[in-house]
Amino acid sequence: MHENDRRSRFAEEARSERPDLALLCLLIGAEADPSLDEAGMDAAQIELDRLAGMLPYGLRGPHAWAAALGDLLGGREGFHGTPGDYQHLESSLLHQVLRRRRGLPILLSVVWTEVARRAGGHVYGVALPGHFVVGFGDPDEQVLADPFAAGRVLSDADTELLVTSTTGTSLTPSMLTPADPLAVVSRMLNNIRAWAALRPEQSAVALWALDLLLLLPSHPARLRFERAQLLVQRGDFVTGAAEMDAYAEVVDAVEPTAAETVRGQARAARARLN
Repeated sequence: MHENDRRSRFAEEARSERPDLALLCLLIGAEADPSLDEAGMDAAQIELDRLAGMLPYGLRGPHAWAAALGDLLGGREGFHGTPGDYQHLESSLLHQVLRRRRGLPILLSVVWTEVARRAGGHVYGVALPGHFVVGFGDPDEQVLADPFAAGRVLSDADTELLVTSTTGTSLTPSMLTPADPLAVVSRMLNNIRAWAALRPEQSAVALWALDLLLLLPSHPARLRFERAQLLVQRGDFVTGAAEMDAYAEVVDAVEPTAAETVRGQARAARARLN
């Protein structure tokens, strides 16, 4: 699939009434791994279907769903994560997570929720600060599980510890709400950006992650400036400077001083051509 076709499809799906989370994740994977073609994406979807078909029939209640998914995915199928997985881009790519049975918490949570959804379960991602988990059931009977720990069911104290150990803040009810699919995709792409930021040789990865973030229906305007800066860092001074000027036009009405600073950076970028 050509890059333009992938990105058009990504943008179309992101703007659909009910975005397909698995498809969006696979299109992210195709950006990172151009060898992932339609057949490869179909194979990943088929694997999710296969896993869903292995769940017991007639599950009732959040505890039963949590136990069944933990037994199947964390137990028999071996999906889990380790600290070392944070060092690898493959841990953020759904097709690779399905192959390796390893990944970041958010990708493992996507596997959990997509498998459950296909089997008719009310299972959803929960974007705790610093750690992504899955939730089962309505708020008054909610059960949380950690796919990174092979589906370990979390007590209230476990959940509180997860939040306080990563952020230093207390757990609040608003942190336990189901994550919107596009919020999951945005967090996933920002994880990829953070991974690439620590590796200057991976600036191309940071660039396509930014490009996909900018295709989402809602995104911070500053991402356009960050993209322009990245282009300049990569030596594309003309395009980067042009995008800085365009961003300056956008912010000029509300922050004229900031706009002038950005225009100064654009001039400096063009000067590097001499």
